[in-house]
Amino acid sequence: MAQKSAKRTTATHETSAGFTAQERAAMKERARELKAEARANKDKAAGERDVLAKIAEMSEPDRTLAERLHAIVKASAPSLSPKTWYGMPAYAKDGKVVCFFTAASKFNARYATFGFNDVANLDEGTMWPTSFALTELTADTEARIGALVKKAVS
Repeated sequence: MAQKSAKRTTATHETSAGFTAQERAAMKERARELKAEARANKDKAAGERDVLAKIAEMSEPDRTLAERLHAIVKASAPSLSPKTWYGMPAYAKDGKVVCFFTAASKFNARYATFGFNDVANLDEGTMWPTSFALTELTADTEARIGALVKKAVS
């Protein structure tokens, strides 16, 4: 007598109730980015083209913030390589993301954020900020971001 295989209890096309549609889209985008990442690591200009394309897709006011942040990061730390990371503009050192921008529209948030990963050299005592809410960029804010980026790569 032929043995029957066990019936699957979940279909492969079902989605996890734990992730939102935006989070699933970000993960799929990251999978695509991993394929392009090797190319971007070898070619800084390719990474910058990808970042500029992502920024161009953004709606206002996120686009204006991202364009200005891109210029600030490039001026403050020209050694960082632009790349996309989960569909966001990011800037890496030796292949590891140091800082990144998240548009408010990415996860339907009320503000955009500029953040730093653990490779950023921002340690101060036993606690320091790693993410900043952004609603607009003033001259003071731009100067502060530039100083943080410089410190992050020092």
